[in-house]
Amino acid sequence: MITADQLLCHAIGDYLLQSHWMATEKTKRSLACLVHVATYALPFLFLRPSVLAMAVIVVSHFVIDRWRLARFVVWLKNIALSPLSWGASTGNADGARAWSNCNATGYPNDTPPWLSVWLLIIADNIMHVVINGAALRWL
Repeated sequence: MITADQLLCHAIGDYLLQSHWMATEKTKRSLACLVHVATYALPFLFLRPSVLAMAVIVVSHFVIDRWRLARFVVWLKNIALSPLSWGASTGNADGARAWSNCNATGYPNDTPPWLSVWLLIIADNIMHVVINGAALRWL
């Protein structure tokens, strides 16, 4: 399902073709996200996807990036897989898991910024790659 050419298209579209403006504005303005998604989709044309597969790639990429959905996935994952560990040393597990303490990246605010941002980027990329792979294979 996941192929090297699909990974290369994702990397080119999401990193090489994404400008600083797109990266910083896509979660704030739909226009920036639309421009990013349009340029992101270009490398996938070389794979000759079906119209439906391309639609899934484009629409899912817009939704995931515009509202930074990976942070919700990370937050839910952290609650589901370690419900008692957050805040255990301070006795404030409920506060550490609260969305208000995790809404930037899905990780608690006291997580080192470099770590929470990179883990969020990795989760975001995995979401895109899995959806794209499924669309390219089955649609």
